[in-house]
Amino acid sequence: MFRAALCLLLLHTAAFSQLKRTGPILAPATAGDKLPLDPKVPSSSAISTQFERIVVIRLKHQTDILAAIEQQVKAQKISNAIILSGFGSAIATHYHVVANRTFPPSNYFLEDPTEDADIVNINGAVFNGRVHAHITFADDKKAFGGHLEPRTKVFTFCVLTLGVLPASLDTSRYDDKDLR
Repeated sequence: MFRAALCLLLLHTAAFSQLKRTGPILAPATAGDKLPLDPKVPSSSAISTQFERIVVIRLKHQTDILAAIEQQVKAQKISNAIILSGFGSAIATHYHVVANRTFPPSNYFLEDPTEDADIVNINGAVFNGRVHAHITFADDKKAFGGHLEPRTKVFTFCVLTLGVLPASLDTSRYDDKDLR
């Protein structure tokens, strides 16, 4: 009896799960993939500045989170910013995570158009108008997430806060994997 119930539960769970796992997908190789660390590149660097303004963005039900951030970055004429926080809930998730430890990097893409979860954090940056965002979800069993991908959709609402930095800052290589 127990075995039959367990089999029925597993079949029921599999029928409703829409998780699509793709990868590992190798990023395109670049000239820097085989190079050793460059001693001229410091192990860390910093920019000292102040926020020019704070922009608070609200997203409604069914909105694609990444597309909305990109649209608001353009509409608000934001070149550089820090995504200070984000919260809400989702009815579809899509993100990628690192899948290896050598260059070129490789990623797993995880997408579930039926997954419901709380959004416990969104953070990242805008570098020269390009959004680089990470997201953390939570359900009743676990927290999960990674690099935000298109087709992550809002359930109830989502609120994000961006600290806008001066457009004159050179942030072009802040997320450049070849600067090492």
